[in-house]
Amino acid sequence: MSNIKTTFPTKHEALVKTKVRHASVLPGKGLMGSLVLAVGLWLRFDPETVSLLNGDGAPDTFFIGVYILIVAGSLVMLVGFFGCCGAVRESQCLLGSFFACLLIIFGAEVAAGVFGFLNKDKIIEDVQNFYSNAYNDNNNGTLINSYHKVLNCCGTKTLPCTDLPESKDCEEGIAEFFNSKLYIIGYVGVGIAGVMVSIGP
Repeated sequence: MSNIKTTFPTKHEALVKTKVRHASVLPGKGLMGSLVLAVGLWLRFDPETVSLLNGDGAPDTFFIGVYILIVAGSLVMLVGFFGCCGAVRESQCLLGSFFACLLIIFGAEVAAGVFGFLNKDKIIEDVQNFYSNAYNDNNNGTLINSYHKVLNCCGTKTLPCTDLPESKDCEEGIAEFFNSKLYIIGYVGVGIAGVMVSIGP
């Protein structure tokens, strides 16, 4: 009967494997942070969205989810940098702090996604009410013209536009426009969080 020799990795070999693993994972997490940040900044500074929500009394609930994405993406990039430093220096303290921060960021991204899905109807209703009030006060104002131009709509269901009777009402246009934006927030938040979990620490 032949003797089977079992070898176990030394402490140094285990540290090297851990370092290699972290070095391969951290750039991917930093890239995801860049993606989340880019989407958040695009949603925040998109000229069409800004033109619809820059009036006095405009609802700001839409931007709450956007701000969460921006903060989460920025933190992932920043924490990823320190995580790389920890991997290079083989600092267990830095790496432990890195993954603890990632857990918090993961929660923030999920929160942004859930916020986008759960508050979709409330946000759309707030914007519709904002437009209706502005339209009733001054249907030829700059803000109203922005809605008509961006959404290709005119008037409301209760007060249709006489100039363009065949165009869709702006309440419908608002619902279509912000539905697409809020789904982006939801899918990016939940999707990136899921990818982070699948990559693992």
